[in-house]
Amino acid sequence: QVGVTAQKTMRLLPASGRKATQKVVVGDQDGVVTCFGIKKGEAVPVFKTLPGQKIARLELGGALNTPQEKIFVATGSEVRGFTKRGKQFLSFETNLTESIKAMYISGADLFLCASYIYNHYCDCKDQHYYLSGDKINDVLCLPVDKVNRITPILACQDRVLRVLQGSDLLYEVEVPGPPTVLALNNGNGGDSGEEIVYGTSDGKLGLIEVTGSKPVPKWEIGNEKKRGGILCIDSFDILGDGVKELLVGRDDGMLEVYNFESADDPLLRYDHALSESIASIQGGCVGKDGYDEILASTYAGWLTGLTTEPVHREGGSGEELKLSQEMQSKISSLRNELEHLQIKVLQEREKYQQSSQSSTAVSSVPAFSVNDKFTLNKDDASYSLILEVQTAIDNVLVQSDVPIDLLDVDKNSAVVSFSSCDSEPNSNFLLATYRCQANTTRLELKVRSIEGQYGTLQAYVTPRIQPKTCQVHQYQIKPLSLHQRTHSIDHDRPMNALMLKGQFSFAEIHSWVVFCLPEVPEKTPAGESITFYFQNTFLGTQLESTYRKGEGCFKSDNISTISILKDVLSKEATKRKINLNISYDVNEESVRHTLKLIHPKLEYQQLLAKKVHLIDALRELQVHEGNVDFLLPKYRSILEEADQLLEEYKRQPAHLERLYGMITDLFIDKFKFKGTNVKTKVPLLLEILDGCDQDGLIAFFEAA
Repeated sequence: QVGVTAQKTMRLLPASGRKATQKVVVGDQDGVVTCFGIKKGEAVPVFKTLPGQKIARLELGGALNTPQEKIFVATGSEVRGFTKRGKQFLSFETNLTESIKAMYISGADLFLCASYIYNHYCDCKDQHYYLSGDKINDVLCLPVDKVNRITPILACQDRVLRVLQGSDLLYEVEVPGPPTVLALNNGNGGDSGEEIVYGTSDGKLGLIEVTGSKPVPKWEIGNEKKRGGILCIDSFDILGDGVKELLVGRDDGMLEVYNFESADDPLLRYDHALSESIASIQGGCVGKDGYDEILASTYAGWLTGLTTEPVHREGGSGEELKLSQEMQSKISSLRNELEHLQIKVLQEREKYQQSSQSSTAVSSVPAFSVNDKFTLNKDDASYSLILEVQTAIDNVLVQSDVPIDLLDVDKNSAVVSFSSCDSEPNSNFLLATYRCQANTTRLELKVRSIEGQYGTLQAYVTPRIQPKTCQVHQYQIKPLSLHQRTHSIDHDRPMNALMLKGQFSFAEIHSWVVFCLPEVPEKTPAGESITFYFQNTFLGTQLESTYRKGEGCFKSDNISTISILKDVLSKEATKRKINLNISYDVNEESVRHTLKLIHPKLEYQQLLAKKVHLIDALRELQVHEGNVDFLLPKYRSILEEADQLLEEYKRQPAHLERLYGMITDLFIDKFKFKGTNVKTKVPLLLEILDGCDQDGLIAFFEAA
């Protein structure tokens, strides 16, 4: 184990002999570069550098077409180079004002990215520069020896790969999720040298051929199994069939091996679950000559190897005896190590007790790092909050000042308890404690928010360390929290529009949009004006926002979205004492259109609720009668599917109330724009909803 590691910070050095094993080099967040080999199952250190700033990336480099055995690390705004023996030969202080987030090396070319800035250096001299419209997560360059040109590719948070030429954008490639990692297909860009594999934060994989003029998508794999986001990719022939497999590491600890049986799409061949997110993955020969391995480094700094070496030796009793002796010596050395550690812990504990009771005692809070991710899932319109700590978690307290539902997560083994909270004086709507089992370092929670109600969700994380200490992490629940960025929308839908005019700058209106909607880059976009498209993940309605200095236009087929924007934007403008001129254009047809979108979901949830209410009665009948052949087939099928129905109902608490709430809001908002208050008619509306008749519902909306 090393310190906490970031994404893409572990590599295998090329083997020096014909069949020699490879050395592992890893950089951690204490700023230490560690290089080691494995001999007889034990780690043998080669070199270790002194601590410094956090290491954000580690890459191997060297002259083109020679073994890539020089080690480069990005730390702060500096790039350092080490030989394979650990001697530092380069310290290059870049002109970047932010710390480096992503790095790629090809011969004498160095590609660096901070949050929004890309820089290309050749022999440490500045060559090209590009300012991206959204955060850059990774950078890559096509192999120069194959394509005879320098083609850098940036993976950006707004679901786009940006292909550059010099300091200019050549073209953009839309991908199905925010790309977190890029890799050359087969490790060399495939036959053409133009093929790149990308992984997204919502767990999708894809291959794109980046030609000189346009992108050619080859394949794409969705995330059917609802696994974590992809953090690292490598190509290596682990199956020994002459074709390189795709090795993938995810942030929920899933390690996957895909192979290409048919030449087209890859198939998942193997997977293995680790307990922490996998920050880096490599294929190679590390532990034993002749046996390939997959090596993974996890967030807390554990390096784990999966080998192709058969664990059970075949052969006579002599072999078994030899193995048991090998095992026994390993077990005894581990026992000694454990005893040594226990003695050390006792000594340190005594030392701490003495120093804490002395008259000059100074209390110190132990520092620990938390890796967190708060993202909206498109499939079920819920937010996932993933908390990962470098030591075991004791408990997590979740508090929210807006009404939200906590949903069940299958992978979560923590015990949850709710505390009653008073929402009136200090707007406290949720207080829940998750008590974790021993050795839990990763906790996943799911919450669903209500659009129009915005505030803060807070997580108080307490790990199992002494003295007890806690970190607070805050997450914004935005007014239009269930909206997700999308590349395009359907312009044929009936749209309502909201127009703003006033004495505000481009940066000011942009900051209001950032406040209202998720997935909008915090930095004000370059240029005069900007357009963003969004989709509501719960209903499938859409929003188009276009704005510039002094004016903004927001269009949506859901009148409630427009109503929320109108309220929030006017409140934000009032805070800054800016006078807004607001006008709107309401399309009557849009209300009917939105109701038609909601209705199938409403019908499904009402039917599910009815079935669930019948289960107990039907089960009682089954017990009394002994057999249920006399029941109608629809009731028999309810009994057969009872467990799945209950499971689904439990997973989606308050789903029906949410839909009722949305239809009620739609009703109130429709008439709010006409200047009529229809709150007295809401009980009537709820009666009609219980009847679940689409035409009746539309008629009620139009008659009122």
